[in-house]
Amino acid sequence: YPDYRGKGCVDESGFVYAIGEKFAPGPSACPCLCTEEGPLCIQPECPRLHPRCIQVDTTQCCPQCKERKNYCEFRGKTYQTLEEFMVSPCEKCRCEANGEVLCTVSACPQTECVDPVYEPDQCCPICKNGPNCFAETIVIPAGREVKTDECTICHCTYEEGTWRIERQAMCTRHECK
Repeated sequence: YPDYRGKGCVDESGFVYAIGEKFAPGPSACPCLCTEEGPLCIQPECPRLHPRCIQVDTTQCCPQCKERKNYCEFRGKTYQTLEEFMVSPCEKCRCEANGEVLCTVSACPQTECVDPVYEPDQCCPICKNGPNCFAETIVIPAGREVKTDECTICHCTYEEGTWRIERQAMCTRHECK
């Protein structure tokens, strides 16, 4: 056998390459150029692996993702990609494709009463006593005039059709005998 020392490069399996030849030193290695000083191997700019990659293939120069995680973990529970779920009556969440969980909190409409009640299974407060407002310190129902004392008549003002209630009643005082 001729003496190859100093005249080429050897790969992992003992194969010799001439100066100027490109070769892969091993099965997962990136290509190298055989120079007189020995192999010149430059790591290329490899694409970034997907953040949800759970199994990586390293048999090629650049690692590649073989399997992605298709679920989210949130507060100790597992959800499938694009699955929507409620974590409370007010909070709706979704398992996004990138593995993140995004949640939105319900915006409650303004109540048409001054004494709303929170029910345990509902997000937004409800007006159990119907639309109402304050006349001084007492709560009066909307839609009718209420005599708060001998001289004062109050009523809740609201925009017709929308029931957008003013919190304080409109009161008129009359001459009292």
